Amino acid sequence: MLKVEVILGKNDVMAISEALKEVGVGGLTVFKLRGRGKNPGPEIHASKGTEVFIPQFNEKYGIELIIPEKKEDEIINVIKGKATVGKIFVSPILRAVDVGSGEEGEAVI
Repeated sequence: MLKVEVILGKNDVMAISEALKEVGVGGLTVFKLRGRGKNPGPEIHASKGTEVFIPQFNEKYGIELIIPEKKEDEIINVIKGKATVGKIFVSPILRAVDVGSGEEGEAVI
């Protein structure tokens, strides 16, 4: 199993979610976060336009999903095809346990 973490600079969450449903990905977690990348965020004009403020952190969106290893390339390609700006991180999952049923492994996902 693999954990896929996606950090998006723009809100492409719905497009990615719908595309993942089409390839059989059932569950994912979506969250809003703040952070900074290599490029500074857009300027904000304050005090009736007389002052310019560049925020330290920008709004970003995150998606996390756990997938079987055999679907890695397909899911990465789906995300790359629907996202406009962002990063994808993939890491191994050593163990998964369903608290309610007690199942373990890929049956959990």
